[in-house]
Amino acid sequence: MSGNDALNSNPPDAVLHVSTHGSDWLWAAFSLLACFLLVTVGITFTRPRGARLFHQIAVIVLTTASIAYFSMASDLGATPVVTEFRGDHVTRQVWYVRYIQWFINFPLLLLELLLATGLSLSDILTTLFMAVVLVVSGLVGSLIPSTYKWGFFVFGCSALFYIWYVLLWHAPHTTFAAGGVVRKGYYLAASYLAFMLITYPICWACSEGANVISPTSEMIWYGILDVFAGPCFLFVFLWELRGVDYNAFGLQSGKFVGYAPRAPAAATSEKTPVGPQAA
Repeated sequence: MSGNDALNSNPPDAVLHVSTHGSDWLWAAFSLLACFLLVTVGITFTRPRGARLFHQIAVIVLTTASIAYFSMASDLGATPVVTEFRGDHVTRQVWYVRYIQWFINFPLLLLELLLATGLSLSDILTTLFMAVVLVVSGLVGSLIPSTYKWGFFVFGCSALFYIWYVLLWHAPHTTFAAGGVVRKGYYLAASYLAFMLITYPICWACSEGANVISPTSEMIWYGILDVFAGPCFLFVFLWELRGVDYNAFGLQSGKFVGYAPRAPAAATSEKTPVGPQAA
């Protein structure tokens, strides 16, 4: 049988569910993410050891997104939830696999960006925790059929306000280890990501929240956002870092053997000066 047979192989279990056209779009998004992933893996191996951290974070993000979109395109990873404004017996697909993707990727995207700043480790960890609060609040709220879901919406938006504060105010006022080149790139990437983040709560309110748009429209909207906030953001950010000396970040693992061949122990000990000559 030709064509997209995902909904026949994995029948939806909700009244309001993604259509075949929605599944087609998800397959297209998956293909795009997978291509970005392969390109990023190739670029990563062209980088010298000790200068791959930001690229490897991008590989993790794109791998997670590709798996999530494969699942959603196959109509897997969703559960039916009774809608709030459509009647007591009308159910809607809520895609928990998308929230698993965000739970992994959103903190990593922030980590990718904040590692280039002079923020302290405690500030970075707090910001990553707020990203987790944002995603978990969205998931819990989407699974609640009553009006109480909007309480979790408020929790998530409050966490988002904190993230905006760090991205747009606190982090830019720190001392950037790699100097003005990274600072300029950070302003561009942080402004871009902060703008993208504001669109996610709007989509949530129109889809899982108030059930204004269909699951297919939800998939198209979220898919566009994930492509622009994922691979597009990562490529812009990595491009800005292409000529930066990674030694300025101080992000090496500390294992000498990871960056240069180690001399044999016997040869090293034979040539090691002793006494006053060692000084």
